[in-house]
Amino acid sequence: MHFKPVPDYHMHTPRCNHATGTVIEYAQAAVDAGLSEIGMSDHSPMPGDFDKAWRMHRSELNGYLQEIKQAREIFSDRLTIRIGLEADFHPGTQGYVEDMIAAHDWDYVIGSVHYIGDWGFDNPDCIQIWDTWNIEDAYTAYFDLVAASAKTAMFDIIGHPDLIKKFGHRAPKGSQAVHQAEEAMLQAVLQSGAALEISSAGLRKPVAEIYPHNRIVGRAATLGIPFSFGSDAHSPVEVGHGMDDCLTELSNFHTHEIASFEARKRCMIPISHA
Repeated sequence: MHFKPVPDYHMHTPRCNHATGTVIEYAQAAVDAGLSEIGMSDHSPMPGDFDKAWRMHRSELNGYLQEIKQAREIFSDRLTIRIGLEADFHPGTQGYVEDMIAAHDWDYVIGSVHYIGDWGFDNPDCIQIWDTWNIEDAYTAYFDLVAASAKTAMFDIIGHPDLIKKFGHRAPKGSQAVHQAEEAMLQAVLQSGAALEISSAGLRKPVAEIYPHNRIVGRAATLGIPFSFGSDAHSPVEVGHGMDDCLTELSNFHTHEIASFEARKRCMIPISHA
């Protein structure tokens, strides 16, 4: 199934220390792929040394914003470029993140969970820590944090909602604890009014699967939770990657709209066949 391109709202710059390409290069890749709207959403600064090696420093934030604005001017007649941010939810840092969000005029903010306590569970350098965890416990702890992130109402989009599966660790089939944690997470997202990201990034990871699992997509669709699309591109060649797969998944669950954001206000645009 082939669809007309929709906004891709999840992409990074070298400021996060694990991506390549300028904003202009991402924009050109989007135009070449037939997209009419994208959003940059690099990893936000965080207080102290939290995850320091994998995100921009606060001193780089103005440069990030200026680079996006410059690209906006260059591509003004060809591409809409939204100014976004991927901000971590990590207990104890909420005040810092709230202040940073309030200090700038974002089009949207993605809220993501990358840590359970001090464990960066999706970091390849920390993969050995999985051996010390009960997988069911890891899943429930993760979904509890995603639910807590939604309850803050700080975020417009909840990012890659089952990132916990990145390396292919699977919760036991039929786990009631995981099912209940998933449901509580989705109820929190529903109450928050945030969109849930459907992300193609997992297709490029060991799990080789869209985020989130189709079980979660189906339940979210039933609840009426809106979706946004993100490729989580870390290089220009990944812009729009897997979009048709994600839109097919939504269409299979009778979801025919996708979220677009401007100045933190959401509107829904139709998913249509090319």
